Amino acid sequence: MTPVRIGALVPLSRPGWTDAGENVLAGLELAVSEINDSGGVGGRAIEMVVRDTAADPKRAVAAMDEFAAKGVTATVGEYHSVVARDAAARADAVGMPFLCTSAVLDALTEYPSDWVARLAPVQSRGWRIFAEYLLDAGHRTVAVAADASVYWSAGTQILRDRFQSRGGDVRVFETATTPPDAICGRIAEHGATALILLLGYPDPAVAYVRSVRRDPRTAGILLGAPAGQPEFPGWAAQLGEEGAGIPFLRYLPEKMPPSGQRVGAALRQRLGGEPSFTAFEGYDAVLVLASMIGAHGPDRQALAEAWSGVDVEGTRGRIRFSRVPGVSVWQWDWPPIQIADRDLADPTRFRLLQAG
Repeated sequence: MTPVRIGALVPLSRPGWTDAGENVLAGLELAVSEINDSGGVGGRAIEMVVRDTAADPKRAVAAMDEFAAKGVTATVGEYHSVVARDAAARADAVGMPFLCTSAVLDALTEYPSDWVARLAPVQSRGWRIFAEYLLDAGHRTVAVAADASVYWSAGTQILRDRFQSRGGDVRVFETATTPPDAICGRIAEHGATALILLLGYPDPAVAYVRSVRRDPRTAGILLGAPAGQPEFPGWAAQLGEEGAGIPFLRYLPEKMPPSGQRVGAALRQRLGGEPSFTAFEGYDAVLVLASMIGAHGPDRQALAEAWSGVDVEGTRGRIRFSRVPGVSVWQWDWPPIQIADRDLADPTRFRLLQAG
């Protein structure tokens, strides 16, 4: 029988966060392999068509057009919010069901869409939890080193709003005007007790960490990275002990259910190391689409009308989609959220700081 074709958008080359892309892809591939080994969907194998976005929205849009023209049934993936936003808009325009695995930007589409759903929590939810964690730890004035993008700007505003609501202050320093060798002076000048890294990975984030860690003026300063850069193996490989003790967000439960433990073990073998939460997002995305296709067939319109009926036991909990106020796409309400860091005593290990 003719296979069911699923498109996959993942950043596999720079300037994309390739560690994230490789983890998403590992999860996607593992789920497809297991489903095909068990007989496929309705007796039909799943064939995945992978395209590297390289964090370029234009490449994602071109891939979505290609998928639509070549009879792909649905599309999954993408880590970068600015890429997923354009991919989602194109999916809506061409009538392509798109299950976004990992992008968190609240406004994934400009208008409500029936063609797009998302597994990751929205940025405003996760980053508010991160801001509350900092405030509860006693940080009232924090500095932000930020690259220029819609995603980082949205994150900065979330942090600023939360801090101001509790009498705190957020000082923003753009990387274009405050390079790594200047950031320590600005932190000291404003009396900030933490520096939040809203920066590309590995560059320039690694350079900022090294600057702060090695300057006596910023001894004792907390570094934070809500976008999750410290979770990836490249972070530990480049920074070692300097990259430890930096809180970040990840979307895993405090205790993985049995299905998640089994998938986690398989992902470790596939990746040769600890899988990121993005790998579980990739796996869960294929589970959801396979369930939908099994129930409704490979018709795109039928799938777009089926988000509200999804009820799938994923690796991190039961997945159901709903219309969440302020979110324009079908949303898993809500994935688990953690704040974690790399252990100062052993940077290859993670510590759970808070389960949100």
